[in-house]
Amino acid sequence: MTGLRYVYAVCRPLGAPLQAELTGVVGAPARMLPHHGLIAVVSHVPERDFAEKPLHAHLEDLDWLSDTARAHQGVIDALTVVTTPLPLRLGTVFRDDSGVRVMIEAREDEFRRTLDRLEGRVEWGVKVYAEPEPEQTEQPAEKAASGRDYLRQRRRHVRANEDMWQKAEEFATRLHEKLSAYAEDSKLHAPQNAALSGVSGRNVLNAAYLVPRRDSEEFVELVDRTKDDTRAEASGMRVELTGPWAAYSFAGELTEGAEE
Repeated sequence: MTGLRYVYAVCRPLGAPLQAELTGVVGAPARMLPHHGLIAVVSHVPERDFAEKPLHAHLEDLDWLSDTARAHQGVIDALTVVTTPLPLRLGTVFRDDSGVRVMIEAREDEFRRTLDRLEGRVEWGVKVYAEPEPEQTEQPAEKAASGRDYLRQRRRHVRANEDMWQKAEEFATRLHEKLSAYAEDSKLHAPQNAALSGVSGRNVLNAAYLVPRRDSEEFVELVDRTKDDTRAEASGMRVELTGPWAAYSFAGELTEGAEE
């Protein structure tokens, strides 16, 4: 079959087969390319879309990027069920199988060290959002009798919001410390921009936690218990849990760019 080689991840030989008829980017079937005791999971993609210049152009197309990212993630999710994959960057492409093998040889020691460290572990994401109560966002209902009264009302309004943000940030800090103590490793990411994510509220915690797969149920229960804490701490806060994912945040810079 002709075409470039799109690489999703590197892993050790699988202990169980991939799900039947697993497809990836552009609907092409994913396959395993073994080399030096490691496996690259690849599929064929057309050069007209994935050679360096058209790929760079496509990465500016949000619809194309979204479809490709979903297909890429679908393969990673399937791998995570049966093994510990090291996901490569979206759009990692090589000219042929030989190019993929050269990449594996060049980074073989790094791949093996990272696989040893992440074996049997998954990543969980935890986010905390805070937003003021509706009555805090509205203008004061009481009509000001004077300019001085109006300024006083505004100061109360500002202080109420400041107090709420401070409580939310303090809660997020305590939660991160608690979850980090349970997890084997943790990483803080930059807060999400609400305008880009489309999620309401201010993101005051955006963290990833590396947890042994066997301990994941206990970790989820620990996060679930914090939802009661948010109601006790302050209204307008919520905790969101995502995962389990392949350990993207803990794999290091194991990425390669497109090759011609």
